[in-house]
Amino acid sequence: MTHTSSPDTERAGTLEARITADAAAGSARRTARRTALIRRIAGKVIGAAITLFGAASVAFLAQLALPGDRATVIFNIRAGQAIERTPEELAQINEQYGLLQPVLLQYVDYLRALVSGTLGMSYQQYRPVSDIILEQLGPTLTLTLTAIVLSWLIMIVWVTLTAGRGRRLGTFGAMADTTAAGLPHYWLGSILLVVFGLWLGWFPVISGTSIAGLWLPALTLAIPLAGFMGQATRTEFERTLQQPFIVTARMRGMGETGVRLHHVLRHSVLPAVTLSGWALGATISGAVIVESLFSRPGIGSVLITAVNAQDLPIVTGVVVLIAALYVVANLVVDLIYTLIDPRLATS
Repeated sequence: MTHTSSPDTERAGTLEARITADAAAGSARRTARRTALIRRIAGKVIGAAITLFGAASVAFLAQLALPGDRATVIFNIRAGQAIERTPEELAQINEQYGLLQPVLLQYVDYLRALVSGTLGMSYQQYRPVSDIILEQLGPTLTLTLTAIVLSWLIMIVWVTLTAGRGRRLGTFGAMADTTAAGLPHYWLGSILLVVFGLWLGWFPVISGTSIAGLWLPALTLAIPLAGFMGQATRTEFERTLQQPFIVTARMRGMGETGVRLHHVLRHSVLPAVTLSGWALGATISGAVIVESLFSRPGIGSVLITAVNAQDLPIVTGVVVLIAALYVVANLVVDLIYTLIDPRLATS
Protein backbone atom coordinates (compact mmCIF):
# COMPACT_ATOMS: atom_id res chain seq x y z
CA MET A 1 0.00 0.00 0.00
CA THR A 2 1.46 3.36 -1.10
CA HIS A 3 0.94 6.48 1.18
CA THR A 4 0.41 9.85 -0.67
CA SER A 5 -0.30 13.30 0.90
CA SER A 6 -3.24 15.27 -0.41
CA PRO A 7 -2.86 18.91 -1.71
CA ASP A 8 -5.00 20.20 1.22
CA THR A 9 -2.61 18.64 3.71
CA GLU A 10 0.37 20.27 1.99
CA ARG A 11 -1.33 23.70 1.96
CA ALA A 12 -2.19 23.37 5.64
CA GLY A 13 1.42 22.52 6.46
CA THR A 14 2.71 25.51 4.46
CA LEU A 15 0.23 27.86 6.14
CA GLU A 16 1.20 26.60 9.59
CA ALA A 17 4.88 27.10 8.81
CA ARG A 18 4.22 30.63 7.58
CA ILE A 19 2.24 31.49 10.74
CA THR A 20 5.03 30.13 12.89
CA ALA A 21 7.62 32.18 10.97
CA ASP A 22 5.52 35.36 11.24
CA ALA A 23 5.07 34.84 14.98
CA ALA A 24 8.81 34.35 15.44
CA ALA A 25 9.55 37.48 13.39
CA GLY A 26 6.99 39.50 15.40
CA SER A 27 8.48 38.30 18.66
CA ALA A 28 11.96 39.24 17.46
CA ARG A 29 10.77 42.75 16.50
CA ARG A 30 9.10 43.26 19.89
CA THR A 31 12.23 42.09 21.67
CA ALA A 32 14.36 44.45 19.57
CA ARG A 33 12.04 47.39 20.28
CA ARG A 34 11.98 46.59 24.01
CA THR A 35 15.77 46.38 24.08
CA ALA A 36 16.10 49.67 22.22
CA LEU A 37 13.59 51.31 24.60
CA ILE A 38 15.46 50.09 27.69
CA ARG A 39 18.75 51.22 26.17
CA ARG A 40 17.32 54.67 25.42
CA ILE A 41 15.87 55.06 28.92
CA ALA A 42 19.17 53.93 30.48
CA GLY A 43 21.01 56.47 28.32
CA LYS A 44 18.68 59.24 29.46
CA VAL A 45 19.10 58.31 33.13
CA ILE A 46 22.90 58.16 32.81
CA GLY A 47 22.94 61.51 31.00
CA ALA A 48 20.82 63.06 33.75
CA ALA A 49 23.15 61.69 36.43
CA ILE A 50 26.20 63.11 34.62
CA THR A 51 24.53 66.51 34.31
CA LEU A 52 23.71 66.57 38.03
CA PHE A 53 27.26 65.50 38.88
CA GLY A 54 28.62 68.33 36.71
CA ALA A 55 26.33 70.93 38.32
CA ALA A 56 27.30 69.80 41.82
CA SER A 57 31.01 69.85 40.93
CA VAL A 58 30.80 73.38 39.50
CA ALA A 59 29.03 74.56 42.67
CA PHE A 60 31.81 73.04 44.81
CA LEU A 61 34.55 74.64 42.70
CA ALA A 62 32.75 78.00 42.95
CA GLN A 63 33.09 77.81 46.75
CA LEU A 64 36.83 77.23 46.45
CA ALA A 65 37.23 80.10 44.00
CA LEU A 66 35.82 82.70 46.38
CA PRO A 67 38.45 85.05 47.86
CA GLY A 68 39.38 84.96 51.54
CA ASP A 69 39.83 82.23 54.12
CA ARG A 70 36.67 80.15 54.47
CA ALA A 71 37.15 79.50 58.18
CA THR A 72 37.45 83.24 58.83
CA VAL A 73 34.32 83.88 56.79
CA ILE A 74 32.34 81.28 58.76
CA PHE A 75 33.59 82.61 62.11
CA ASN A 76 32.72 86.19 61.16
CA ILE A 77 29.25 85.14 59.97
CA ARG A 78 28.57 83.52 63.32
CA ALA A 79 30.10 86.34 65.34
CA GLY A 80 28.46 89.05 63.24
CA GLN A 81 31.74 90.94 63.11
CA ALA A 82 34.19 90.94 60.18
CA ILE A 83 37.68 91.05 61.73
CA GLU A 84 40.91 89.09 61.43
CA ARG A 85 40.87 85.86 63.49
CA THR A 86 43.72 84.00 65.14
CA PRO A 87 44.58 80.38 64.25
CA GLU A 88 43.41 79.33 67.72
CA GLU A 89 39.99 80.85 67.12
CA LEU A 90 39.69 79.19 63.73
CA ALA A 91 40.83 75.74 64.88
CA GLN A 92 37.32 74.60 65.85
CA ILE A 93 35.83 75.80 62.54
CA ASN A 94 38.55 74.08 60.53
CA GLU A 95 38.00 70.84 62.42
CA GLN A 96 34.17 71.00 62.16
CA TYR A 97 34.11 71.56 58.38
CA GLY A 98 37.37 69.75 57.53
CA LEU A 99 38.76 72.83 55.83
CA LEU A 100 42.40 71.81 56.38
CA GLN A 101 41.91 68.50 54.57
CA PRO A 102 43.08 68.09 50.95
CA VAL A 103 40.64 69.46 48.40
CA LEU A 104 39.91 65.96 47.09
CA LEU A 105 38.77 64.76 50.53
CA GLN A 106 36.63 67.88 50.94
CA TYR A 107 35.09 67.12 47.56
CA VAL A 108 34.31 63.54 48.58
CA ASP A 109 32.71 64.75 51.84
CA TYR A 110 30.70 67.27 49.82
CA LEU A 111 29.41 64.60 47.43
CA ARG A 112 28.63 62.31 50.37
CA ALA A 113 26.49 65.06 51.93
CA LEU A 114 24.65 65.53 48.62
CA VAL A 115 23.99 61.82 48.22
CA SER A 116 22.83 61.49 51.84
CA GLY A 117 20.38 64.34 51.25
CA THR A 118 21.62 66.70 54.00
CA LEU A 119 23.33 69.04 51.45
CA GLY A 120 25.80 70.11 54.15
CA MET A 121 25.49 72.29 57.27
CA SER A 122 24.50 75.94 57.23
CA TYR A 123 27.23 78.31 58.41
CA GLN A 124 24.72 80.65 60.00
CA GLN A 125 21.83 78.48 61.21
CA TYR A 126 23.85 75.41 62.36
CA ARG A 127 21.29 73.10 60.72
CA PRO A 128 21.30 70.76 57.69
CA VAL A 129 20.68 72.71 54.51
CA SER A 130 18.05 70.18 53.42
CA ASP A 131 15.90 71.05 56.48
CA ILE A 132 16.09 74.78 55.69
CA ILE A 133 15.19 74.27 52.02
CA LEU A 134 12.36 71.83 52.73
CA GLU A 135 10.73 74.32 55.11
CA GLN A 136 10.46 76.84 52.26
CA LEU A 137 9.93 74.51 49.32
CA GLY A 138 6.12 74.34 49.71
CA PRO A 139 5.41 78.03 48.92
CA THR A 140 7.80 77.91 45.96
CA LEU A 141 6.17 74.80 44.48
CA THR A 142 2.71 76.35 45.00
CA LEU A 143 3.82 79.47 43.14
CA THR A 144 5.49 77.45 40.39
CA LEU A 145 2.57 75.12 39.71
CA THR A 146 0.07 78.02 39.78
CA ALA A 147 2.21 79.92 37.28
CA ILE A 148 2.41 76.93 34.93
CA VAL A 149 -1.39 76.42 35.05
CA LEU A 150 -1.97 80.14 34.39
CA SER A 151 0.52 80.12 31.52
CA TRP A 152 -1.31 77.22 29.87
CA LEU A 153 -4.66 79.01 30.23
CA ILE A 154 -3.28 82.27 28.82
CA MET A 155 -1.57 80.48 25.94
CA ILE A 156 -4.63 78.40 24.97
CA VAL A 157 -7.02 81.36 25.06
CA TRP A 158 -4.66 83.68 23.18
CA VAL A 159 -3.64 81.21 20.46
CA THR A 160 -7.22 79.99 19.96
CA LEU A 161 -8.47 83.57 19.56
CA THR A 162 -5.73 84.88 17.25
CA ALA A 163 -4.17 82.00 15.24
CA GLY A 164 -5.59 81.44 11.75
CA ARG A 165 -7.87 84.50 11.94
CA GLY A 166 -6.33 86.39 9.09
CA ARG A 167 -2.96 87.95 8.41
CA ARG A 168 -3.29 91.07 10.59
CA LEU A 169 -4.66 89.35 13.67
CA GLY A 170 -2.23 86.44 13.30
CA THR A 171 0.74 88.82 13.01
CA PHE A 172 -0.46 90.75 16.04
CA GLY A 173 -0.81 87.52 18.02
CA ALA A 174 2.69 86.37 17.04
CA MET A 175 4.17 89.75 17.98
CA ALA A 176 2.43 89.59 21.35
CA ASP A 177 3.90 86.09 21.91
CA THR A 178 7.40 87.32 21.12
CA THR A 179 7.04 90.41 23.30
CA ALA A 180 5.65 88.45 26.26
CA ALA A 181 8.41 85.84 25.99
CA GLY A 182 11.07 88.55 26.24
CA LEU A 183 9.70 90.32 29.31
CA PRO A 184 12.13 90.15 32.28
CA HIS A 185 10.53 88.88 35.47
CA TYR A 186 11.84 91.74 37.57
CA TRP A 187 10.51 94.43 35.19
CA LEU A 188 7.13 92.76 34.64
CA GLY A 189 6.66 92.12 38.36
CA SER A 190 7.44 95.75 39.18
CA ILE A 191 4.85 96.96 36.64
CA LEU A 192 2.17 94.59 37.95
CA LEU A 193 2.98 95.55 41.52
CA VAL A 194 2.71 99.28 40.85
CA VAL A 195 -0.46 99.06 38.72
CA PHE A 196 -2.51 96.38 40.50
CA GLY A 197 -1.04 96.62 43.98
CA LEU A 198 -0.29 100.29 44.61
CA TRP A 199 -2.47 102.13 42.08
CA LEU A 200 -5.64 100.03 41.79
CA GLY A 201 -5.26 98.25 45.12
CA TRP A 202 -6.70 94.98 43.80
CA PHE A 203 -3.95 92.80 45.28
CA PRO A 204 -1.76 93.11 48.39
CA VAL A 205 1.64 94.71 47.90
CA ILE A 206 3.27 92.20 50.26
CA SER A 207 2.22 88.75 49.06
CA GLY A 208 2.89 86.74 52.20
CA THR A 209 1.18 83.34 52.09
CA SER A 210 -2.37 84.50 51.28
CA ILE A 211 -4.24 83.32 48.19
CA ALA A 212 -4.83 86.91 47.09
CA GLY A 213 -1.11 87.51 47.30
CA LEU A 214 -0.38 84.58 45.02
CA TRP A 215 -1.87 86.06 41.81
CA LEU A 216 0.61 88.82 40.98
CA PRO A 217 3.74 86.66 41.51
CA ALA A 218 2.12 83.83 39.53
CA LEU A 219 1.20 86.17 36.65
CA THR A 220 4.74 87.56 36.66
CA LEU A 221 6.03 84.06 35.98
CA ALA A 222 3.15 82.94 33.75
CA ILE A 223 3.05 85.72 31.12
CA PRO A 224 6.60 85.19 29.71
CA LEU A 225 6.10 81.43 29.84
CA ALA A 226 2.80 81.74 27.95
CA GLY A 227 4.67 83.73 25.29
CA PHE A 228 7.25 80.96 24.88
CA MET A 229 4.63 78.24 24.62
CA GLY A 230 2.49 80.39 22.31
CA GLN A 231 5.40 80.73 19.88
CA ALA A 232 5.81 76.96 19.83
CA THR A 233 2.09 76.23 19.47
CA ARG A 234 0.97 78.89 17.00
CA THR A 235 2.69 77.48 13.90
CA GLU A 236 1.42 73.96 14.57
CA PHE A 237 -2.06 75.33 15.28
CA GLU A 238 -2.20 77.15 11.93
CA ARG A 239 -0.85 74.11 10.08
CA THR A 240 -3.46 71.86 11.68
CA LEU A 241 -6.23 74.23 10.58
CA GLN A 242 -5.40 73.31 6.95
CA GLN A 243 -5.66 69.54 7.45
CA PRO A 244 -8.43 67.58 5.64
CA PHE A 245 -9.99 66.29 8.88
CA ILE A 246 -10.61 69.89 9.95
CA VAL A 247 -12.47 70.54 6.69
CA THR A 248 -14.47 67.37 7.31
CA ALA A 249 -15.38 68.51 10.83
CA ARG A 250 -16.62 71.83 9.48
CA MET A 251 -18.64 70.07 6.77
CA ARG A 252 -20.35 68.02 9.48
CA GLY A 253 -21.65 71.30 10.90
CA MET A 254 -19.28 71.76 13.87
CA GLY A 255 -18.81 75.40 14.85
CA GLU A 256 -15.48 77.20 14.54
CA THR A 257 -14.94 77.31 18.31
CA GLY A 258 -15.66 73.58 18.63
CA VAL A 259 -13.29 72.76 15.76
CA ARG A 260 -10.50 74.80 17.33
CA LEU A 261 -10.94 73.45 20.84
CA HIS A 262 -11.76 69.81 20.12
CA HIS A 263 -9.69 69.06 17.02
CA VAL A 264 -7.03 71.69 16.32
CA LEU A 265 -5.86 72.34 19.85
CA ARG A 266 -5.43 68.66 20.66
CA HIS A 267 -3.10 68.17 17.69
CA SER A 268 -1.08 71.35 18.17
CA VAL A 269 -0.12 71.44 21.85
CA LEU A 270 2.59 68.76 21.72
CA PRO A 271 5.38 71.39 21.39
CA ALA A 272 4.02 73.13 24.49
CA VAL A 273 3.97 69.80 26.35
CA THR A 274 7.63 69.39 25.44
CA LEU A 275 8.37 72.84 26.85
CA SER A 276 6.61 72.06 30.13
CA GLY A 277 9.57 70.05 31.36
CA TRP A 278 11.89 72.96 30.76
CA ALA A 279 9.24 75.36 32.11
CA LEU A 280 9.19 73.68 35.53
CA GLY A 281 12.88 74.32 36.11
CA ALA A 282 12.79 77.77 34.51
CA THR A 283 9.82 78.82 36.62
CA ILE A 284 11.45 77.70 39.85
CA SER A 285 14.62 79.62 39.03
CA GLY A 286 12.48 82.65 38.11
CA ALA A 287 10.67 82.32 41.43
CA VAL A 288 13.91 83.25 43.17
CA ILE A 289 13.57 86.81 41.85
CA VAL A 290 9.79 87.03 42.07
CA GLU A 291 9.62 85.89 45.71
CA SER A 292 12.11 88.54 46.69
CA LEU A 293 10.24 91.23 44.73
CA PHE A 294 6.84 90.41 46.28
CA SER A 295 8.19 89.63 49.79
CA ARG A 296 6.93 86.09 49.53
CA PRO A 297 8.38 83.13 51.49
CA GLY A 298 10.15 80.40 49.54
CA ILE A 299 13.56 79.19 48.49
CA GLY A 300 14.11 82.46 46.64
CA SER A 301 14.04 84.39 49.88
CA VAL A 302 16.28 81.75 51.46
CA LEU A 303 18.76 82.11 48.61
CA ILE A 304 18.85 85.92 48.77
CA THR A 305 19.40 85.82 52.55
CA ALA A 306 22.12 83.19 52.17
CA VAL A 307 23.93 85.20 49.48
CA ASN A 308 23.88 88.33 51.65
CA ALA A 309 25.17 86.32 54.64
CA GLN A 310 27.73 84.37 52.52
CA ASP A 311 26.16 81.13 53.74
CA LEU A 312 27.64 79.06 50.91
CA PRO A 313 26.19 75.63 51.80
CA ILE A 314 22.67 77.03 51.42
CA VAL A 315 23.57 78.77 48.16
CA THR A 316 25.09 75.56 46.83
CA GLY A 317 22.11 73.51 48.02
CA VAL A 318 19.59 75.74 46.24
CA VAL A 319 21.66 75.74 43.04
CA VAL A 320 21.92 71.95 43.07
CA LEU A 321 18.19 71.64 43.83
CA ILE A 322 17.24 73.83 40.86
CA ALA A 323 19.63 71.88 38.61
CA ALA A 324 18.11 68.62 39.84
CA LEU A 325 14.57 69.83 39.12
CA TYR A 326 15.64 70.88 35.63
CA VAL A 327 17.19 67.50 34.93
CA VAL A 328 14.39 65.41 36.46
CA ALA A 329 11.64 67.37 34.68
CA ASN A 330 13.33 67.01 31.30
CA LEU A 331 14.06 63.35 31.97
CA VAL A 332 10.39 62.66 32.78
CA VAL A 333 9.26 64.46 29.61
CA ASP A 334 11.75 62.47 27.51
CA LEU A 335 10.62 59.19 29.04
CA ILE A 336 6.94 60.02 28.54
CA TYR A 337 7.62 60.88 24.91
CA THR A 338 9.53 57.66 24.42
CA LEU A 339 6.70 55.63 25.92
CA ILE A 340 4.03 57.50 23.92
CA ASP A 341 5.89 57.22 20.61
CA PRO A 342 7.96 53.97 20.51
CA ARG A 343 9.52 55.08 17.20
CA LEU A 344 11.76 57.39 19.24
CA ALA A 345 13.26 54.37 20.95
CA THR A 346 14.57 53.02 17.65
CA SER A 347 15.42 56.38 16.07
